[in-house]
Amino acid sequence: MNRSTGARLCATAVVGALSLALLTGCSDSGSGKSKRSGGGSSEQSDAKALGKSELSKLLIAQGDVKGYKVEPVDKELGAEKSKLKGDDKCLPIAYVMSGLAPTDAPAEANTMATQEKSPTDTASKSLEDLTGGDTSDALSDAMSVDVTVVALSSYDGEGATEAFKAVSDAVENCAGGFEIADGSEEPAKMKKVTAEDTVGATGDEAVAFSTTGEMDASTGETATVHTQVVRHGNIVASYFTMNLGAMISGKDYTVPAAVVDAQAGKLK
Repeated sequence: MNRSTGARLCATAVVGALSLALLTGCSDSGSGKSKRSGGGSSEQSDAKALGKSELSKLLIAQGDVKGYKVEPVDKELGAEKSKLKGDDKCLPIAYVMSGLAPTDAPAEANTMATQEKSPTDTASKSLEDLTGGDTSDALSDAMSVDVTVVALSSYDGEGATEAFKAVSDAVENCAGGFEIADGSEEPAKMKKVTAEDTVGATGDEAVAFSTTGEMDASTGETATVHTQVVRHGNIVASYFTMNLGAMISGKDYTVPAAVVDAQAGKLK
């Protein structure tokens, strides 16, 4: 499997409701911080939401993030907010993990940034030349690509502050896990939500967290994905990152700071 195939597998799994559940066939609490540099203001109270076309122009585009390919999210992979069902207090987490606005917004838009990297010597070999553990290593390496869905949502008045609070509250209130369904037979089971340190530019307010979901109830196998949400005035930016190779190998990964910084730069 070459790098592009691995990246495509990752992209296929990364978007849509129940991202963790989509990985079923693919196979500690931190000192998390929610950074805030000020709450609402009179300026924000008078703020008017941007239209979708205006908001879309503020999204990162190809060439804005060195080492990443930026392209539209495949419409077939997108989630529908109306179909997501679960505990109301945890839904904001499910929404941002699906590339959607954390709460209903006048305008929202998203895109996807896929890490570009050269394959290692192991990953470059044909599968016929690999044996035993080398095959597993090659597959893991091929899929060790950060794929981040970046979503922007724009609000009137204090809407962005309220949307951000809905997410930060959910991180705390849903720490013990939750279930979420999109109309499929079985709901996705999130075992825990863990606050993490934020990366990159943190705007007016920022919160980061990981979500660990159950992949196989019979084996107890789980997988972890990472999300960061940042408020810039009356715009909320969310970053949902998945790395299949790291998840398979058990290696650590985070939301890429380069993507966060690039998007923040366009919101100044």
